[in-house]
Parts: sequence; structure tokens; C-alpha cells
Amino acid sequence: MKKIVLLTFLISAFVFPQDDIKEKEKALRASTDITFEANKELAENDFVDAEVNYRRAISKSEENTVAPYNLGNAYYNQSSFSEAFGRFKQAGELASEKPAKHKAFHNMGNVFMKNKEYAKAVEAYKEALRNDPTDEETRYNLALAKELLKKDKNNQNKDDNKDKQDQEENKDKNQDKQDQGDKEDENKGDPKEEENDKDSNDGDKGDQEKEENEKEEGDGKKEENKQPEEGDQQQQKQPRPNQLSQQQIKNLLEAMQNEEKKVKEKMDAQKVKGVKTKNVKDW
Repeated sequence: MKKIVLLTFLISAFVFPQDDIKEKEKALRASTDITFEANKELAENDFVDAEVNYRRAISKSEENTVAPYNLGNAYYNQSSFSEAFGRFKQAGELASEKPAKHKAFHNMGNVFMKNKEYAKAVEAYKEALRNDPTDEETRYNLALAKELLKKDKNNQNKDDNKDKQDQEENKDKNQDKQDQGDKEDENKGDPKEEENDKDSNDGDKGDQEKEENEKEEGDGKKEENKQPEEGDQQQQKQPRPNQLSQQQIKNLLEAMQNEEKKVKEKMDAQKVKGVKTKNVKDW
């Protein structure tokens, strides 16, 4: 009984692997045929049908590295670089031979160059050259990627320096504004103190105005008290209409006194001479 079981196991071990190999070979042949049809459709610019058949071929057999590689080229020509990179990567991982790996990594480098990812392009081209060191096109692309990477780093350093310089300038400007603001705050002082100073100044101004008003009022009163005296003096100095001035009255009194003096002198002279006789007869 044990011998029969052992024999059955040995038979299955040799039979099933051979069946798997036949199935894989069959799937690979079918996948290759579908890939051939997709290549024809792509040559006729029928991208839609070609894409469908490439996907069918890939799903049929994982050993068909041509289908994902050709589909990657189709995406690359359509400028669908992200999809193209995925298919090139798939082809490189499935490939067991160096020529297929070389082509896959070379095209991966081309996708990185399109995306301006020069550092990744350099690594992809290096991997391609490891699988085929004789490819001059890959070597040229590697040199170009290195040169562009160097320029990109220089530009990045310039941008970083410029950004740093701009940051320093903005920092200095902000510091100057802050210093200016602090200086203005110092000049302004405390708002409460300014308000108190203003109130104090207003109070002093009010007191000063009050004193000036009182002084003006005092001067006004003095002027009022002074004005009648000056008016009287002016009235005394100036003659009123139809009235004699003091000088005229004085002159008139002197004239009267002189006249009285003359009359008195005349009367005294008559007393000394006596009474005159009449020349006529009495009755």
C-alpha cells in the first residue's frame, strides 16, 4: 500500500510540471500573436485597438516582455509619460535577458528626461549601460543627463541664494519698520500721559486766556474811567457853540477894568477942578 502511494506521488511530480510548461508556452504563443496584431494596428495609427490588444497580450502571458515594452512606446509617442514609464518598468522587471532590460531602462531614462528628473535619468541610463555597455546612444543620453543635472543644481543654488537674500532683505526691512515703529512709539509716549499733558496744557492755556481776558477787562474799565476825564478836558479846551472862551472872557474883563479905571480917573479929575460957572443970566 505504501509503495502504491509513493509511486503515485512520483508520477504526479513529473506530470504536472510538464503540463505547466506546455500551458505557459501556449499562453506565450497566444500573447505573441495578439502582440503582432497590436503592432499592425499601431502602425496603421489605430492607437485605441492597439492599446486594447497590447493589454490582452500582457494578461495572457507574463513572459511576453515585448507587449508591455511596445505599449510603453505607444504611450510615449502619445506624450502619456506616466503610463509609458509604468510599462517600461514592467518590461524591465519581466525581462530575463540583458538586451531587453537594456531597452527598458534606456526608455525609462528618456521618460525621466521628459519630466526633467535628471538625477533619476542618470541612474536609469547607468542601469541600461550595465546591461549593454556598447550602446553609444545610451552613453550620449547619460552625458546629456549629467550636464543638465549640473545646470539644474547651479540654477537651484542661485535660486536658493536669491531666496535667502530676499529673506534677509525682507528681514532687514521688517526690522527697520519695527525700529521705526518703536521710535515713533517712544516719541509718542504714553497715550494717558499725552492726554494728561494735553489737559495740563489746555488748563495752562485756559488760565492764560483767563488772565488775558481779566487784564483786557481791567484795561477796558480803566479806559472807560479815563475817557470821561479826557472828554471833559477836551470840552474845556474846545469852545462850545455861541459861547465865549476863557481867553475871550479874560480879555473882556481886562477891558472892563480898564474902562472903569478910565471913568474913575475922569471923575477924580473933575473933583479937583470944581464946578464950572454958567454964562447965562438968572431970571
